[in-house]
Amino acid sequence: MAEEHRSSYIPLLSIMILGLFLAILNQTLLNVAIPHLITEFNVTATTAQWLLTGYMLVNGVLIPLAAFLIERFGIRRLFLSAMIFFTVGSLVCGMAPTFSILLIGRLIQAVGGGVLMPLVMTIMLAVFPPEIRGKGMGILGLALMFAPAIGPTLSGWVIEHYSWRVLFNGIAPLGVIVIVAAFVLLRDTTTPKKVPLDIPGTITSVIGVGSLLYGLSEAGSKGWSSAIVLTTLIIGVVMIAAFVVLQLNSTRPMLDFRIFKYDMFSLSSIVSVIVTVAMFSGMFLLPIYLQNLRGFTALESGLLMLPGAVIMGIMSPISGTLFDKFGPRPLALIGMFITTVTTYEFTKLTLETSYSFILIIYMIRSFGMSFLMMPIMTAGLNQLPESKNSHGTSMSNTLRQVSGSLGISIFTTIFSTRTITHLNTFGEAANTMNPSFSTSFQSLVQSIMAETGASAAQAQSQAAAALFGQASQQASILGLSDSFLWATGVAFVGFVLSFFLRDVRKDTTAKIEKVVPIEDDRRKLGTGPA
Repeated sequence: MAEEHRSSYIPLLSIMILGLFLAILNQTLLNVAIPHLITEFNVTATTAQWLLTGYMLVNGVLIPLAAFLIERFGIRRLFLSAMIFFTVGSLVCGMAPTFSILLIGRLIQAVGGGVLMPLVMTIMLAVFPPEIRGKGMGILGLALMFAPAIGPTLSGWVIEHYSWRVLFNGIAPLGVIVIVAAFVLLRDTTTPKKVPLDIPGTITSVIGVGSLLYGLSEAGSKGWSSAIVLTTLIIGVVMIAAFVVLQLNSTRPMLDFRIFKYDMFSLSSIVSVIVTVAMFSGMFLLPIYLQNLRGFTALESGLLMLPGAVIMGIMSPISGTLFDKFGPRPLALIGMFITTVTTYEFTKLTLETSYSFILIIYMIRSFGMSFLMMPIMTAGLNQLPESKNSHGTSMSNTLRQVSGSLGISIFTTIFSTRTITHLNTFGEAANTMNPSFSTSFQSLVQSIMAETGASAAQAQSQAAAALFGQASQQASILGLSDSFLWATGVAFVGFVLSFFLRDVRKDTTAKIEKVVPIEDDRRKLGTGPA
């Protein structure tokens, strides 16, 4: 492939990746701003949380529909529509006078954001043939991994110095630039087809994925035994099962589950789920440790994770190039080994662990994970025929969305239950009938009485409160260690499975349809005006 052909795609790819970067970044920007929005709009925390939950649900239910939408409307029209929805939603949020308008703006944003990831991945697969696809997908990884990692830091800085409205008003002009540039540069690779909408498939997909994602998002806070959690999870599983059956029996499936007959796509999907769960364990548990247990601000917490995000951003294109040269197995083994070891190191966190130690371990962990996300996903997509690319990208992103929610819910549950278990253990040991505890407790009471002049009853109350606070902190640290220990186990499973990955480009027996060369795609996509 000629270098000039590849370089001619740089403006187009830059525009697409910028649009995707904005959409993914937008998912994480509001986390830090939620307390400010609660105060400004005078709403409860549960109500404000719908700014995140609503976006996730709309985003999630649209991803499985992406393959149909690409075939029905074509790449160009769908990308422009998605960016218009996203940009208009940003403008509505930035000017929102009430919470209801702000929520509507977020949902409009989500309509655009939901199809951008599978859409841009499909364009990448069309532009880059398998022999250099790792490089293209590595560039895409800049948006996929860097945006969610930098989001909390950027949001914390904006909230500290400016209004929360800047989070939206700053994105809108960039969205307009992407729309104008895409209108000029982007072309369809195939002719849109007037395929009919699968009504039963759409209904079961939307209800199934939406219910499952909602149930998983609520499980962490309300518990897995909550009536609403159990109900939505059951509805989600049943409807998704019905959706799968409908698609397997359809002559023109909206999302083709037959792609799982390709062994490397199936294996890479499993490993990708494990990688996503492992990645979210660090992104979710570390801020709890830093802010709730160590007293760091949200901005300080975000700054600790920022160098890791930069490393992932720098390494993503490099890992893509290494994938093209060495294939998926070496990268996956190195990445999963580093991830497993560094995740285990987080099981040793204490209330005295230095900030620099956590920073270094997180940076090393991010370096390892930069070898995983896009190379493993690309390894599976390389096995699919060109006609199944849109189905493969939609499936991969649906699994990523669900596994991200599943990971957060699982680790929230482990952290909460293990913390309570350890606290109960401390409570059993803190018995005045225990001679050792009784002696220590009385010494603390005497010390408080001597220092403050409090009465014996007051000193006993203060001593009990101090001991409970210490016990709660220590129980939380142990609960956190247990959570990271489970995350280590998950990462180790991924390490073992990585031994079975292979480079399908070297298969001599695999019947893979020939991917259209970039020279042909260049004529289809075009680089001139509309």
